[in-house]
Parts: sequence; C-alpha cells; structure tokens
Amino acid sequence: MIKRSNAVWTVVGTTAVLLSGYLLYREVRNISLAELMDSFRAISLIHWALAGCASLGAYAALAWYDRIAMAHLGKKISWWFITLCSFTTYALAHNIGASVFSGALVRYRAYRSKGLSTQEIGILIVFCALTFALGTLLASGIVLLLEPSLPGRLMDMAPWLARLLGLLMLGLVLLYIWGSLRHKKPLQLGPLTIEYPRLAIVGRQLLAGPLELLCAAAIIYFALPEQNNPGYVIILGVFLASFSLALLSHAPGGLGVLEVTFLAALPELPTVDVLAALIVFRALYLLLPFAMAIIVVTTFEVRQWLERSRNPAS
Repeated sequence: MIKRSNAVWTVVGTTAVLLSGYLLYREVRNISLAELMDSFRAISLIHWALAGCASLGAYAALAWYDRIAMAHLGKKISWWFITLCSFTTYALAHNIGASVFSGALVRYRAYRSKGLSTQEIGILIVFCALTFALGTLLASGIVLLLEPSLPGRLMDMAPWLARLLGLLMLGLVLLYIWGSLRHKKPLQLGPLTIEYPRLAIVGRQLLAGPLELLCAAAIIYFALPEQNNPGYVIILGVFLASFSLALLSHAPGGLGVLEVTFLAALPELPTVDVLAALIVFRALYLLLPFAMAIIVVTTFEVRQWLERSRNPAS
C-alpha cells in the first residue's frame, strides 16, 4: 500500500513538473541570457545581503520548529545538534520532496542516535508539520484580511469571500489555541497519540511558523526591483499561495510551480525580473542549503560508521 501511494505521488509530482515546465517555457522563451544577467546585476549588494540574511532567518525558524517539538516531548538535546538535524532535514525535503526518503529518514537516523524512540520521532515529525500548518494558516489569514483583492491575481474571487476565507483560517488557529486551553483529549493519528501542547508551547509555534514563511518570502521581495513592486504583503501572499500549490503538487522543490504562479500573479513586473528573483530564491533557499546538507549527511554517516567499527557491540 505504501509503495503504491509513493508511486501515485511520484506520478502526480512528475505531471506537475512537466505541465508547469511547459507553461513556464511559454512565458520565458523570448527572454535572453543577457537580459537575465542584467536583472541579476540590477540587484544591489545590500539587497543581496538582505536576501541572504532572510534565508538564514528562515532556516533558524525551521530549527526552532524542532526545538519546540523537543520541549513538547520533554527531551533535552544540544541546540547545535538540533540545528544541524533540522537544517539537513528541510534542505533535503525542500529539494527532493516531502518523502520518507528525505526529511523523515534524516530525522529518524539522527534522533535515534540520541536515544529517542520511534514513536517520539514520529510525534516530533507530526508536531513540526503542525507548526508549519499553523504558521501557514495564521499568515494566510492575516494577508487575506489585509489584502482581500490578492486572490484576484490568480482566480476570480470576490474580496468579501477572501476576507471570509481569511477569517476561517484564523478561526482554525483559534480552535487549536482553545484545545490547548481546555486541555482537550489527545489527537489519535494511527499509532501516534498527539497531546495538545501547553499554551506556552502553542505561543512559540505561532511565532516560529509565520517567521519562517515571512523570511522565505522576503528573499524574493529583496531580489525584486523597487519600481512597480506591489509591496511585501502582496509578495508574501503570492509566496504562500505558490508554496502551498508546490506542496500539493509534490513537485520536487516546487519546480515550475513557483515560477508559473509568481509570473501569473505579478503582471506589473517584467517577466525577466521576476524570473531572476526566483532564481535567487532557489539558490539561497534551496540549492545552497541542499549542497551543504549533503555534506552534513555524509559526515554524519561516516562518523556513525567509524563509531560502529570501533565498538561492534554497540
């Protein structure tokens, strides 16, 4: 059953990449390499630096996800180890896709070496996913209330309906907070029992979740030109929509999905400038962390192998 499910999502992801790639090709086929290089050169050094800092902020927030989950589990593991594990997990998952062969497997291998049980690691993975979902709901709800015309850039949706959708999203967040306040019974997800966290933990989730998204969207915002820029809130809203579509499509790294969504939602900006900003985002948020994550995983596995070689009984 699991293999069949993986095969289905592989087909879905491949189809999404091919379709998005075709649509993207239609949009950028007349752009020359010289025009693209001009767009890169137009990004000031300060904006490159700000985009780099935003990328660091995003991965720091992702590491916070794991630390919050550890606090919920009542486990104490060094901050440095958690940061490395989280960075590697998300760098691989963002590029390969949210599969058991990327994020979950890395967390399992790393945290098992620190004595966590299989069930505790499963709860940690679900808890981090929940933190991300809460962050997406909270950020999206606020954006829709501030910019109810935003969905009109991608689909035919009345502003009042966008506000209603935003309120529903915020209502789900409030429902989660209410569950924590009332100490509602645990959620049962298959073999895992997920207890509502303490209110202090919920507060950290509601800070860490949006922070990661705010920083990730800021990478694109800083790489875009100032002229005709619709503003950070719009960029954030488009990023939330494109990132959600990328996750639903199961396309590795949202390949093509992010680009097509941004190009469709930002008609006031030159196509080449939007494309350049997205390449900057992929370089700083996806490709560079991916290369570093491969080094971290290789180093960890070599050390584990050497340790087992020295201590066969362990």
